[in-house]
Amino acid sequence: EDVPKELDRQQYPGGHLSIYFASQTGTAESFANQLEREGAEHGFFVHVIDLEDVEVENLLDEARKDESVSKALFLCSTYGEGEPTDNSVQFVSEMKSRIGGGEEEKKEDNGVQNGEDSLAGLEYCVFGLGNRQYEHYNAMGHFFDTSLEKVGAKRIAEIGLGDDDADLEGDFETWKDGVFWPTLKKLYVKEAIVSTSNGATEELPETPYVVEYVSAGKPAKIALDDVHSSSRYYFSSVDCPVKVVRELRSKEAEGSTVHVEVDISQAKGITYQTADNLGVLPENDTAVVTAVANALKYDLDAHFVVKSNPKHEWHGAPFPSPITVRECLSRYCDLTGSPRRSDLKLLASYATDPIDKKALLRMSSKEGRAEYKDKIVQSHVGLVELLKLCPSIQAPLEHFLNFCPRMVPRYYTISSSSSVYPRTIHLTVSVTETAKKDGSVYKGICSSHLADSLDRTIRIFDRESGFRLPSDTTKPILMIGPGTGIAPMRALLQEREYQKTRENKNVGKNVLYFGCQNRKKDYIYQDELVAYQKAGVLSDLHVAFSREQSDKVYVQHLLSQRAKETWNLIDDQGAYVYVCGGVKMGHDVQEALLKMVTTEDNRSAQDAKSYLDQLAKDGRYVQELWA
Repeated sequence: EDVPKELDRQQYPGGHLSIYFASQTGTAESFANQLEREGAEHGFFVHVIDLEDVEVENLLDEARKDESVSKALFLCSTYGEGEPTDNSVQFVSEMKSRIGGGEEEKKEDNGVQNGEDSLAGLEYCVFGLGNRQYEHYNAMGHFFDTSLEKVGAKRIAEIGLGDDDADLEGDFETWKDGVFWPTLKKLYVKEAIVSTSNGATEELPETPYVVEYVSAGKPAKIALDDVHSSSRYYFSSVDCPVKVVRELRSKEAEGSTVHVEVDISQAKGITYQTADNLGVLPENDTAVVTAVANALKYDLDAHFVVKSNPKHEWHGAPFPSPITVRECLSRYCDLTGSPRRSDLKLLASYATDPIDKKALLRMSSKEGRAEYKDKIVQSHVGLVELLKLCPSIQAPLEHFLNFCPRMVPRYYTISSSSSVYPRTIHLTVSVTETAKKDGSVYKGICSSHLADSLDRTIRIFDRESGFRLPSDTTKPILMIGPGTGIAPMRALLQEREYQKTRENKNVGKNVLYFGCQNRKKDYIYQDELVAYQKAGVLSDLHVAFSREQSDKVYVQHLLSQRAKETWNLIDDQGAYVYVCGGVKMGHDVQEALLKMVTTEDNRSAQDAKSYLDQLAKDGRYVQELWA
């Protein structure tokens, strides 16, 4: 990291400010980058740092200190059911060990102080990114806010909380402008007047990149340490051919759910465990790529390399290069997702027509939230459409790479057993298609990419999931997975059949609750489930058909009807419970389980909650839910 030894105190009277992000899909990182752009006007030299790249003691790095004080903001996303993001797992683990309370944690470890004052000299605040649909709303934001104080750091502002189920960006903007910057300026800038380094006003915003056009060449080998932390999967993912794509719904059904089989037999470094998550990096449609290139007057066949702007901190290579503009736009740029309001404000800098500029600034403002929601989010307007609506936007490639969001992976729970299918990975994909206001159809970029991937290649990488069968194969398993939530249950059933028939192990009961709208339309994998029943692999199969009667029936209703036998399975026989699907379904299932514990075992509501919490801690109650 290129840190200036001496800051210009006229330009940066507030000194150094470190912004650490814990991000799963890139939102927290984008907020960090936004604050980096705003830092100078408030009097701070901002350092944006991925939590994956630091250990706890690095928070007191001398290079980012001012008069023995380190100033920091933590932007912390919560992943799934109260879990840390992938890039913050190690940091959170280290923090937990420091505040664990045991004597071992408080001893010196390799010369590093682990006690109550180990972060004395750090002055911090936290903004949490969460979603109220999930039970453990903003759990990681609260964890960082309280745990940093426990090890001696000083909180300088109340925690800010953002809700992605409502207006996450609006929550951040309100806290940023109303709490964060005013607090920092009062504490560290005080009466100083912030001046720019020169009197000239830059025509275009700063960019960390320099683009150098070159003759054709293969992408250079880059060590992962020299890669931007949020881009590492671009370098570690593997292109694999898709051998099977078949529709799982009947012809009478609306919508589409496809079964996809990916051949990994020739892939180096790709292995998986049963019911892992598969990260898929989609590609933009050729027409979208061409439209963007034409709008910005880019030569799709030009080759270029990305280098560091010497005036800016370098965080590593954003993607492999040398690369063509075509491949860059196809594989690494999100051209169809709705830009954030802060992105519109940045885009306005590149609009040469005052009407375009005014429209972008209006929708990026607090007053323009409703218009932004209507015209951008609900209309599914991405960068490709925005360039048509505001044709005066023109940006050199290095600037485009700064404001265009990166393509992020979508994760699918693998629906195959690695024991039965070691050379292929199966996915169960609900294809997203939504009618737009203008009469056209918005297609989910990744699900459409997969649905159209037969005999093509897709970029993939494996990630561990929480779905692990009990090491004692005699233990029963209870699986609840309506719709595409059946994916991991299908994988677990394949594995249990393998254990029983190929490894001759004694395997416990396998109970499945599945749900769909109508048995004649969207009862996916019906033939397989019936065959498992006949073979004795699937002990009990309970299917909720929600639209076959006047009252809607869901999996939680069927579960409640079998409270006594389910409680016996869990409490007496030690069953493992697996739940996969939408957040609301997961909460309804949890409510059914809580009621079951109170009625069947005569426990209080609090005791029932503690019982389920302990099951989860023991790995016997695993949920994978999506909003």
